[in-house]
Amino acid sequence: MIRIAVLDDYAGVALQLADWSALQGRAEVVVFRRNLAVPEEAAEALAEFDVVCCMRERMAFPAELIARLPRLKLITITGLSHRTLDLEAATARGIPVCGTVLQGRGRNATVELAWGLILSLARHLPAEIAGMRQGGWQTRLGSSLADKTLGLLGLGRLGRRMVPVARAFEMKVIAWSSNLTAEAAEAVGAIRVEKEALFRQSDVLSIHLVLGERSRGLVGAPELALMKPSAWLVNVARGPIVDRAALLEAVTTRRIAGAAVDVYDVEPLPEGDPMRRLDHLLPTPHLGYAVAETMGEFYQGTVANIRAWLDGRLTNLANPAVVVP
Repeated sequence: MIRIAVLDDYAGVALQLADWSALQGRAEVVVFRRNLAVPEEAAEALAEFDVVCCMRERMAFPAELIARLPRLKLITITGLSHRTLDLEAATARGIPVCGTVLQGRGRNATVELAWGLILSLARHLPAEIAGMRQGGWQTRLGSSLADKTLGLLGLGRLGRRMVPVARAFEMKVIAWSSNLTAEAAEAVGAIRVEKEALFRQSDVLSIHLVLGERSRGLVGAPELALMKPSAWLVNVARGPIVDRAALLEAVTTRRIAGAAVDVYDVEPLPEGDPMRRLDHLLPTPHLGYAVAETMGEFYQGTVANIRAWLDGRLTNLANPAVVVP
């Protein structure tokens, strides 16, 4: 009987959102609810497993870790790519990496969270809710979004979905990315501006870029210094796009009014990290895609991939060049 490790199931939902009984009698399934440190802890914990099921990029899978898992025969990933998994190392070992294809039921989850964070900043919801629980009443005024400017750093698949909601709130929408044209922005209801203008003019700056060499550290101290003192920054994309030290400084000194952050340089965010307790910074634990609809599709696809592999087939290969021993 093979052994299957389901990694990083923080919410303990993996066995509920998919029918793992399809593997009954053929496999033992073990769920890990907390993150394993790479490589030492992960290598020790996973040494006796044949299949490893990754949830997004919650845990890195470098070549060093792959080399220390002698029984590993299959890796499943959610989505069709895993940025921190060494695909070449898996291929060299003859380990197929199978992804999952989403049907899109949770396609707006990250955008919905972004708007939840924007509204929470504008209306001071966390502080007001905490005050109510302590017996208090309203202590400050919020801000309306109408007639304000939403700046989108990135106007791709997710960024463009921010536009109709902003329009419903009667906001002006501006956008910039290195490849964005005025025509492409206009086609989705936004106005293309230069990068400096985006930071100067935005009342809310929302980040929707893919992490890469060009976007890493793209928002640093110079960009934050351009922002209005009344402006908010929201990052639901990837932590390293924003210079962490510069953001902490900008929020601490009230160079900007506040920020909401769902993604971090290191995840899970360490327990004593200042982002957890800094005034005017609203942290959430990478909730963007983590809705029942998306997670259900991820785990159902994972089960389907493992079942196909057990039956001698490989589905949704991320490394089609692999030669299985």
